[in-house]
Amino acid sequence: MTEPTSSTEPKVTPIEKKVKPVEENEKVTPLRCFTGAVISGGLTFFLYYLTSAIITTFATKPVTADSQLAFRIATAVRTLVMGLSSLATFIFIFVTLGLILLGIQLLIQGSKENTV
Repeated sequence: MTEPTSSTEPKVTPIEKKVKPVEENEKVTPLRCFTGAVISGGLTFFLYYLTSAIITTFATKPVTADSQLAFRIATAVRTLVMGLSSLATFIFIFVTLGLILLGIQLLIQGSKENTV
């Protein structure tokens, strides 16, 4: 058996090699937060209208199937599509709200640093 040798350098895992330190130009700023919120908000509106269109289409066109199994599968697929579309919409809503709140928090912290 060989004994492990002590090294002065810390052991670096492959994941840590991929992580870059935050540079000055990559820091989170209120402008970046609000820009991201605008982009995410735009995607939210798109997903909301898409979800509304999907739900309206499914509500106006009933499933026509001769067998009970086909009817159940069609109903399950419709429910899955509506659920995933709604989930994506709400995820983007929460991302937008989070970015707006983060931007406000950074503005408040920045104003506190300027007064001190």
